[in-house]
Amino acid sequence: MPSLELSSLTILLGQIGAIIVVSRLLGIVMRWLGQPQVMAEVIAGIVLGPSLFGWLWPDAMATLFPASSFELLKMLSQVGLVLFMFLVGLEFDPKLLRGRTHSSILISHTSILLPMALGAAAGLWLYDAYASPGVGFTPFVLFLGVSMSVTAFPVLARILSERNLLTSPVGAITLACAAVDDVTAWCILAFVVGVARADGITDSLWTTGFALVFIVGMVFVVRPFLGRLAVRIVTREGLTSNAVSIILLVLIASSAITEMIGIHALFGAFLFGAILPKDGSLAETLVEKLETVSVVLLLPLFFAFSGLRTEIGLVSGTRDWLVTGGLIVVATVGKFGGSAVAARLTGLRWREASAIGILMNTRGLMELVVLNIGLDLGVISPTVFTMLVIMALVTTFATTPILRWVYPDAELRGRPLVSPELAAPLPAPFTVLLCVADATSSGLTTVAAALAGRRDETARVFALHLATPTDRPSVERRKRDTEPIPLVTTMARARELMLDVRTLEFVSSDLGVDICRTAEAKQASLILLGGHKPLLLEGRLGGTVRKVLARTRYPVAVLVDRDLKKLERVLVACAGGPEDLAMLRVAHQLGQTPSVQLTLLHVVDPADPARSRDSRMNIDKVFPDRDADSRIQVRVLEHDSPADAVLEEAAAGYDLVVIGMDARWGLASGMLGGRQRVLAEAPASVLVVHPPIDPVAHAAFAELAPHADVAT
Repeated sequence: MPSLELSSLTILLGQIGAIIVVSRLLGIVMRWLGQPQVMAEVIAGIVLGPSLFGWLWPDAMATLFPASSFELLKMLSQVGLVLFMFLVGLEFDPKLLRGRTHSSILISHTSILLPMALGAAAGLWLYDAYASPGVGFTPFVLFLGVSMSVTAFPVLARILSERNLLTSPVGAITLACAAVDDVTAWCILAFVVGVARADGITDSLWTTGFALVFIVGMVFVVRPFLGRLAVRIVTREGLTSNAVSIILLVLIASSAITEMIGIHALFGAFLFGAILPKDGSLAETLVEKLETVSVVLLLPLFFAFSGLRTEIGLVSGTRDWLVTGGLIVVATVGKFGGSAVAARLTGLRWREASAIGILMNTRGLMELVVLNIGLDLGVISPTVFTMLVIMALVTTFATTPILRWVYPDAELRGRPLVSPELAAPLPAPFTVLLCVADATSSGLTTVAAALAGRRDETARVFALHLATPTDRPSVERRKRDTEPIPLVTTMARARELMLDVRTLEFVSSDLGVDICRTAEAKQASLILLGGHKPLLLEGRLGGTVRKVLARTRYPVAVLVDRDLKKLERVLVACAGGPEDLAMLRVAHQLGQTPSVQLTLLHVVDPADPARSRDSRMNIDKVFPDRDADSRIQVRVLEHDSPADAVLEEAAAGYDLVVIGMDARWGLASGMLGGRQRVLAEAPASVLVVHPPIDPVAHAAFAELAPHADVAT
């Protein structure tokens, strides 16, 4: 059999595929541990490198990552890094500093100067033992200082987003400090790179002078041009391919100029992003166009390349590990101490000041950028590089758990997550929490309108949209400034139905938990969710729906929407179990709308007379006056297959079928069994009602039927 020789392109494609697969798989583990995705990508690089993959299977690593492919992988990762630093610059929003200029500058500069001084002191101690031959004392010490003073702005934004801290005083101040920190640190890094690349004092002065001229030209020449361009781009459609080409050409030129000056291409990319106008749609649309390719495809290549250069085996012996531990302590004390003390001096409590110090100790991506620059320049050795990578991983990984300890969720609950309305007293006797996931919410809104009764002015409907966290703080700000498309669609449908709806929207890292928390805050009579195609394909009520069913104290209704446009004929299928009570009470509430006609289907199973009696008792309990209402009909059918009976009746032209979470329909404890034919085969939309799991809440809900005027 002839030997198979792989081309350079085949190897590169295999490397990209392996990197994406490993980083995404590790991302699942990181989310379970409460860590951001970027941590998974950093660790994925180390896993694929000589520290693990090369140690366990050296031949396979040599095939997938041959030494000859490193240069191509490095260049491609650098392109991804240039694009990413441009996006980071785009996220620098001067509005973050509004009202916080003094405190943010004091905290951020203190959080740079103190760790930089401690890092330089560590450099004095480590130079003789760990500096590479031929490396100057000054560049080595300066790089150690810079590596201790960096904060990872994107990782920090993700942590704040996942903890619902972006709108809190701690989050706002920390984000402003990180923004100032980013700009200051990159300026310092540019100077240090210039010193490291220069052959003497004269070259350093020339590099500094050229850098200043470049910055002045970007601010006073390029920025006005970008301002005129931004005025023309008022919509997403206005950002044509020609406009994108111009912006990318300026980005390439900016990066190339700073590389030629001697302060690295990344600084030019970051500066260009920072000066680009943030008002209007230009910055937002550029992020949308470039983010997926740069963050999902190209940026993981940089982490993988960093991992390939990280050899944990280089840190060997007690002394090396003690030095690594010492660097972690120095980095933590400098960053945490400088930030926390400065924050306390600005008037914050110690708890909040400590939270800021912990958050500013986040390093992640920015640290790796600095370390790779130092290794490329030969300023730090592979051993020191590995030590500092370990330091970056430890300090970043520790941020979330330590923050939960210092600033627990109980402390957060004392503050409004989004607006004071979320915790406002609830006057309504019947409240629907309508959970809107996407723009296909028309059917849910139709059901909510019928539940509210439309004539009952005391009923309330809250439309809740939970946004997923992002690494982009300016995206979070825009989300807060503009109503999400799903809520816009819901409100448009609500106006058609003359339904009064109050909207709630915030960022959530755990949708199921936050839906339950919001239901608790609003004392919801019913949580209304949408059941999508995966519900049927996976054979279970999975994901967010399953979490809500397992946690909530309140009844839950899940709508399997089959293009529900109107709600006039409703089939209520009774199974005879205790789950029927909650289902019948929801059906009774639907019947409060004058245009809705209810058909209560009582299936008599000859093989199970006890269930038949229970079904009749449940109907009598919830609908005692049904004979006096012409809009309510009771159909009694004898059938040995309740599911077949419901499907046969549903074919008679009903708009909605309402069933309980009962084993007869293949629905028990949120699971769908092989008999879930009603859910899968009904020609109409299906509303599945799950009873509350809390007895007290169940009792309160029971008081609503049939003519209660008490509030839940």
